[in-house]
Amino acid sequence: MASSPSSAPAAAGRRIAVAVDEGEESMHALSWCLANVVSPAAGGDTVVLLHARRPRPVYAAMDSAAAGRMMDAGYMLTSDVMASVERHANAISAAAVDKAKHICAEYPHVKVETLVESGDPRDVICDATEKIGADLLVMGSHGYGFIQRAFLGSVSNHCAQNCKCPVLIVKRPKE
Repeated sequence: MASSPSSAPAAAGRRIAVAVDEGEESMHALSWCLANVVSPAAGGDTVVLLHARRPRPVYAAMDSAAAGRMMDAGYMLTSDVMASVERHANAISAAAVDKAKHICAEYPHVKVETLVESGDPRDVICDATEKIGADLLVMGSHGYGFIQRAFLGSVSNHCAQNCKCPVLIVKRPKE
């Protein structure tokens, strides 16, 4: 006989996913989460730092005979250029995750895991929270206005509508 969630023994702690990018909004959300949401009890909650790396752009080769090179709007993109772009993207991801880990280091009682995946941040974050069994997703709000949201879309709005776990959106205070 399966037990209901209310009669099950208390879990060791929650899995709290925090979406981080290179912006100050996500770092503020992480700091706020650590100070206000994460349990101070040792061995309690686990914070999973989620970083969605935008995928490398795919350029259609205009000249199929040009193996190892791609053309885009008259610019030649060699494999060396593409490798350089990839290294740069990896460095940006690593810097964002390292900055987030540094913030977490101030809370030694918190277990920290990282997950970096490539793809559209909206899809990556929603899929990752389900995959890791997150109890909560915390993310920052970039504070886009109506026009910017219309053109760029709002990752936090998408996640609030589509994630299967509760979503806490932390707004950065106005300076």
